[in-house]
Amino acid sequence: MFRTQELEINMGPQHPATHGVLRLLLTLDGETIVGMKPIIGYLHRGVEKLSETRTYPQIIPYTDRLDYVASFAENHSYVGAVEKLLGIDPPPRAKYLRVILAEFQRIASHLLWLATHALDIGAMTIFLYTFREREKILDLFEAYCGARLTYNAVRIGGMPFDLPDGWVDAAKRMLDEFPVRLQQYETLLTNNRIWRKRTEGIGVIDADTALAWGLTGPSLRGSGIDYDVRKHLPYEVYDELDFDVPVGERGDTYDRYLVRMEEMRQSRRIILQALENLPDGDVMTRVPKRIKAPAGAEAYFMTESPRGEMSVYLQADGSDKPYRVRFRSPSFNNLQALPVLSKGHMVADVIALIGTIDIVLGCVDR
Repeated sequence: MFRTQELEINMGPQHPATHGVLRLLLTLDGETIVGMKPIIGYLHRGVEKLSETRTYPQIIPYTDRLDYVASFAENHSYVGAVEKLLGIDPPPRAKYLRVILAEFQRIASHLLWLATHALDIGAMTIFLYTFREREKILDLFEAYCGARLTYNAVRIGGMPFDLPDGWVDAAKRMLDEFPVRLQQYETLLTNNRIWRKRTEGIGVIDADTALAWGLTGPSLRGSGIDYDVRKHLPYEVYDELDFDVPVGERGDTYDRYLVRMEEMRQSRRIILQALENLPDGDVMTRVPKRIKAPAGAEAYFMTESPRGEMSVYLQADGSDKPYRVRFRSPSFNNLQALPVLSKGHMVADVIALIGTIDIVLGCVDR
């Protein structure tokens, strides 16, 4: 008479923690998760196929709509692939500008992650604190390219603009304040017993399992794997800059939190070095007005986006449009491990686990 029966329920897509576009089919034994199936496609727009009908420069604004809270990283990955396809080398100043903006984008993305992750678990105050600093970074992006979300801020062969007057000083002021702000976040969360109860031992994934599932970025480094594209396959000028790659030990939600917090410090360190060593010169090299790649040419280029390894594959057919365009999304790869992370946990822990892998559904569905 006390026999229990497994129950299947939907979490999402109409759920605040699943961002309205992710459906999780949970199999429950009481409140314990015994199975999960992520169901995607609610935000699918066919960006890869659309890109095959556009010229190489026309595709750049499409990449803004992939990971729309780290648009610069998507611009950067795509343009890098085109430059590799064509053998174009941007000017040194353009490379430094890309690194500076990419690291500001990483900080802004991690601030948004921290705000929403903590808010979903129940910490409201941190949301207000992190948005204070994120706004300052968006102000810098707006001063540079006129946009605050979808930037379209990289060009094939370099950058569209040089830095406006006063930009470097504003950036340094923000970076000077940032360590104090980071300390405020950590005072609120790092040793908060409620935060630790909700994150320690939750979603543990060991190094071998993380590799087997293709995890990348902070989700992989949280399991103790020291892999960062900026270090292992350096691009732009990352090999000229000094920074550390933080890694975790236990591979739980708390470790992934600590990894991202340290990554923000390292991004600040990278930006300050890049600003100090910023060379003079042009920000754009000469490229043909009508960009074409030789038939049969192909390129694969990867960058370290805030969510992990973001890669772009291009294949040319000799025209001014690519024959094939494929994006390797870190959010897509990280999402597939969610059933492994959640098995044996409670329903309430799903909210923490969605936050810990830091997915953006525009990047998942593409």
